[in-house]
Amino acid sequence: MPPLPDYVPVGIVAIIAVIFSVLVMWLADRLSPRKPKPEKLSTYECGERPEGQAWSQFNVRFYIFALMFVIFDVETVFIFPWAVRLHWFRSMEMGLIIFLEMVIFIAVLLIGLAYAWKKGVLKWV
Repeated sequence: MPPLPDYVPVGIVAIIAVIFSVLVMWLADRLSPRKPKPEKLSTYECGERPEGQAWSQFNVRFYIFALMFVIFDVETVFIFPWAVRLHWFRSMEMGLIIFLEMVIFIAVLLIGLAYAWKKGVLKWV
């Protein structure tokens, strides 16, 4: 473990970054003009005039489908480094244990996928 003084420059940079961020936000708040006009207070939607109510209902399946994507995308983030370093684990004679752990991880994800499929979450209606 490196001695504490090795982390002093990192701490100084972190403190300077926080002070600079707070200072810039404070200056922007104090120096920005405050002249609200109806155009500034209206909702801006990609250059189009807003129509209808701001609150609209949408199908919750879109949200659930997006969550399913995120779950399986994060799975890739965990599997890739494992696959890259598997040869190192084998050289340390831990290859079988690490491989079985990943099989259990993928099995749990497949059970979740099967459950979501059975409940009809993945149907795009």
